Amino acid sequence: MGMDLVTFEIRQHIAYVCLNRPEKMNALNFDMFVAINSTIKRIAKDSSVKAVILSGAQGNFSSGLDVKSLSKQPSKAVSLLFKWLPGNANLAQRVSIGWQRLPVPVIAVIQGCCFGGGTQIVLGADMRIAEPSAKFSIMEAKWGLLPDMAGLASLRHIMAKDKALQLTYSAQILTADDALKYGLVSEVTEDAMARAEALATQFMQTSPDAIAAIKHSINRSWGASVRQLLSRESLSQIRLLIGKNRVIAAIRQTKNPEKSYQPRQPWW
Repeated sequence: MGMDLVTFEIRQHIAYVCLNRPEKMNALNFDMFVAINSTIKRIAKDSSVKAVILSGAQGNFSSGLDVKSLSKQPSKAVSLLFKWLPGNANLAQRVSIGWQRLPVPVIAVIQGCCFGGGTQIVLGADMRIAEPSAKFSIMEAKWGLLPDMAGLASLRHIMAKDKALQLTYSAQILTADDALKYGLVSEVTEDAMARAEALATQFMQTSPDAIAAIKHSINRSWGASVRQLLSRESLSQIRLLIGKNRVIAAIRQTKNPEKSYQPRQPWW
């Protein structure tokens, strides 16, 4: 259902994911949430994927939640927010935090509008490459709402609390350069897709198991206790040491830099 709202293609081990509702500036209706979530699940099961590039169609990332569409479908609005346990992620939250849970680098390419739910989604990416045309806003307060799509899981680590409060209280619109100053984006460049592809290619020169372990360790240990961090590091390192890609990494460094890595181990 709604898979045409998100296009998906794998080229040279890079999964290209594009929000594809350009007539609505890629605004997020219920079917689009379902399609994004399904795409994340599909990538998680495909060990051939070594990086993800996430973008929006025709010059915009997303104008945010399609409030009009969801207001006409109250049952779907409930489905979007429903969860069995408070600590679980509902559908609205999975389209952001789901990218963090993938064992591969996720790079968001941002052009034009990236408002509300669009900003929440790109906060789930590992890095955000914006073009000068990009504009951002955490604008839920304008609708009398709390930002609740799990973007805070990333936002709290990339900017100071007072800055995050300022942006969420005011719902102000930021230019790409302003977003860079706040730390909301990683880089601003004229050709964000080319830069994202260059980064993805660079990342694929290292072991997919090491990438998965690093992402897993950093995301789960960033705010954890030192004991939890040390435990997670040790367990991950053991898994890497017994894997085939550890041997291949050594061969690439000492004998044959063209030696191909094996698909990542299934436990990541």
